[in-house]
Amino acid sequence: MTKKCGHVAIIGAPNAGKSTLVNALVGQKVAIVSPKAQTTRTRMLGVALAGETQIILVDTPGIFAAQRRLDRAMVAAAWDGAGDADMIALIVDGRAGAGPKVEKILEGLKDRPERKWLVLNKVDIAAKEKLLSLTTKLTEKCDFEQIYYISAATGDGLDEFKQALADAMPEGEWHFPEDQVSDATDRLIASEITREQLYLQLHEELPYASAVETEKYSEREDGSLEIHQQILVARPTQRAIVLGKGGARIKAIGEAARMELAKLMGVKVHLYLHVKVHAKWDEDRTLYRDIGLEWVE
Repeated sequence: MTKKCGHVAIIGAPNAGKSTLVNALVGQKVAIVSPKAQTTRTRMLGVALAGETQIILVDTPGIFAAQRRLDRAMVAAAWDGAGDADMIALIVDGRAGAGPKVEKILEGLKDRPERKWLVLNKVDIAAKEKLLSLTTKLTEKCDFEQIYYISAATGDGLDEFKQALADAMPEGEWHFPEDQVSDATDRLIASEITREQLYLQLHEELPYASAVETEKYSEREDGSLEIHQQILVARPTQRAIVLGKGGARIKAIGEAARMELAKLMGVKVHLYLHVKVHAKWDEDRTLYRDIGLEWVE
């Protein structure tokens, strides 16, 4: 059989379910997920296989009205990811509908030359009547080649969608080995897993005023991994929130992240976390490079 390979940019507003969809199509976790909007900060590749076809999924940050430098870098990463793709899949939350953020993305999409598919997500919790009216509204503003209704969380419609993506990919040699599921470095994955736990465990207490930097990532003689990370926050009060009473919160974050990393890496992990106050961490060029973002003026 002829091999096929292509890139699909997964774009959408924050919290549309893009990372959940990428993980589901790949068949394992390659992108962190939390109920928070804007969890994804950088462009990540997930590699899905369907027979002789390799589908390279470009998981992008949610596109929104950017104010801070970090926000502008995230939005730039999203559109850059779309620019190199064979196809763009716009993921829309079927329950939330088409608000101003989706409208803005449609404006940016409508005149682009790439093939464009519309994917209505979260259909398991959206009213059918709303989905139909939403579809009509969206297709009036942008010419979509195909429309799919899925639930990335439950798997509804995913098999059909994945096969359709595979059928649409161009002929060509695979870009990644069969067993590789992402282009992310182990250091970046480690940082992302800890950041995911910050979001999951601290909820609204620490919105986006934090970052995780992997300072040391090494293999011990017994094959286990030793990882040292720095959690950067803007203010001393935020450091106290991350530490928790008697250090209980940082211990819980570290334990959950360590277990998740051990599962992903397949080896024992020794994880050491340190919380540092850095008032302007989001203005640090080096940090942008480390988390996979381009510096923007």
